[in-house]
Amino acid sequence: MDFEDFIISPRNFKTESWQIGSRITKDIKEDSIVLLFVSDYRGAGGDAEVQDFTAVRKEFYKLSQLDFEIPVVDLGDLVSGKSVQDSHYILQEVLSACHYKRALPVIIGGSNDFAFSLFSTLNFHKKNINYTQISNIISLKQGEQINEHTFLGKILGSKNFSIKNYHHLGYQKHLNEADSIRLIKEVEFDIIRLAEMMNSTEKTEPFFRKTDLVTLNCDAVESFSEPFSMNPQVNGLNRREICAYMKEIGLSENLKSVGIFNYNIYSENQLNHQLLAQMIWYLIEGINIQRSHPRERHYELFYVLIDDDQYAFKRDTFSNLWYFGDDENIENCIPCSKKDFEEAKRGTLNPRLTF
Repeated sequence: MDFEDFIISPRNFKTESWQIGSRITKDIKEDSIVLLFVSDYRGAGGDAEVQDFTAVRKEFYKLSQLDFEIPVVDLGDLVSGKSVQDSHYILQEVLSACHYKRALPVIIGGSNDFAFSLFSTLNFHKKNINYTQISNIISLKQGEQINEHTFLGKILGSKNFSIKNYHHLGYQKHLNEADSIRLIKEVEFDIIRLAEMMNSTEKTEPFFRKTDLVTLNCDAVESFSEPFSMNPQVNGLNRREICAYMKEIGLSENLKSVGIFNYNIYSENQLNHQLLAQMIWYLIEGINIQRSHPRERHYELFYVLIDDDQYAFKRDTFSNLWYFGDDENIENCIPCSKKDFEEAKRGTLNPRLTF
């Protein structure tokens, strides 16, 4: 497929040599980070006209490149298809091209249902996917049409998809149907309230550590002065918290795709564009840090006795991150926090670790 027919190349910006814009290219490179901007908001009640992401790019391009080593590619703006399904198909073709080159696609903009395309494409290249979503809404509605209310049900309910773990972070009780929350808990997927994510990333970091795919619904970020997202909320992760979480996403050891959806591209507020740009920057910083880590790891093993039962915890001596289990293959151990270990020493084992 000739992507030139479906992608509008980004314009050039004048930047200083120390700024990240000076090293951005426009062609997919092996092992690179690939940015692609999407304008189709039909799944969130918006339109599909090509939007101008220039304001976001200006804010992003002028940020520091620090000592980043991974190539950053800005493919441009995806032209929406005649239907929502056409847009999903075109996006999946681009995503697949990225995966074949071991590039990490970061999709920015568009409605939250494009998470379906990220999952579907990744499922073609990899099985047993670990998927983490940050969203204030848990919607499992059924319907033939794909939109922000039906996409999750299509992912979790499809017999053709291979999902190992699903983590839903940042939901708000007052915005959700009790049945949706109950169903997620019944299938023993992790579900974390907004209150448990605030002020620190420590408790929820384990849900990012081994994830393959992360999508962020910008509705989970609080709005200020002018709506940040398509469905703005007064409560949500604040500006510092969301940037900290973007860095945690980048630090995932298995990360292969990221989506940042439902951003309010219709906004004229420079601070909104600035925040989105910095979110992308912190994601890239996390990816660069993770890829600089040594591949060979060493672990300390600790045993904890609770009611005559013995449980094992491991600590990565390089990263100081914790795992539950004594399997020689760390992939078979469950990422956990130091707090989980400390609580176990006091006689309380996190129920999540016993599934």
